[in-house]
Amino acid sequence: MTPRARLGVLASGGGSNLQALLDHFAGSAQSVGDIVWVGADKPDAGALMRARSHGVATEVLTAPSDGDALVRTLQNLRVDTLVLAGYLKLLPAEVVRAFRGRVINVHPALLPAFGGPGMYGQRIHRAVLAHGATVTGVTVHFVDEVYDRGPIIAQWPVPVLPGDTPALLAARVLRVEHQLLPLCASAVASGAVLLGDDNRVHGELPVPVSPAAPEWQFALTPDDTTLPALLPGHVARLFPR
Repeated sequence: MTPRARLGVLASGGGSNLQALLDHFAGSAQSVGDIVWVGADKPDAGALMRARSHGVATEVLTAPSDGDALVRTLQNLRVDTLVLAGYLKLLPAEVVRAFRGRVINVHPALLPAFGGPGMYGQRIHRAVLAHGATVTGVTVHFVDEVYDRGPIIAQWPVPVLPGDTPALLAARVLRVEHQLLPLCASAVASGAVLLGDDNRVHGELPVPVSPAAPEWQFALTPDDTTLPALLPGHVARLFPR
């Protein structure tokens, strides 16, 4: 029997992506593993309160750049998969090396566009609008030593609509983050998706686009449009590669 995964989460803000993860691993991915620890670089991060309300151990990282200390913490807790859910600090190289292929991050744009140091939050969405992009989206990727550079696990497009403001666009993108990040986290935690020795992503990540799962369809349609009954098959599956 495959042992249950033990997941840690790092966050910096309110923790809505953490909440999506908590709900996912308490629901459809309950058999995959458990979120056992949440760390934040800010003592007032809402993610810490969300974690505590679910009985998950928390920690404020007083020295986020101390990679050795973070590795010890994760190893002592037997964390095998680490998820960055709105974590704004660069993960220390010691952690990347110790957990190669077991750390993932979500980014609210279609990398490699609109990524890198300083590209977070509303800055990303302002840049998307300023450049006149008609499509943005969400990327989940494995983490390496450089901001937003690691191998891409999955991406999902989000339309930029006439009249969008950074806030409106951010809200539309966030809805996709809440869907895509948990799916990728459970796929990596279960071993269905992995980072190979060739530094390429291998595995299968089926996206449940169907009339029974309409939440996956809204991202390609305007907010006030009736959702289509079914998206084309080539859109409905991001893997295999």
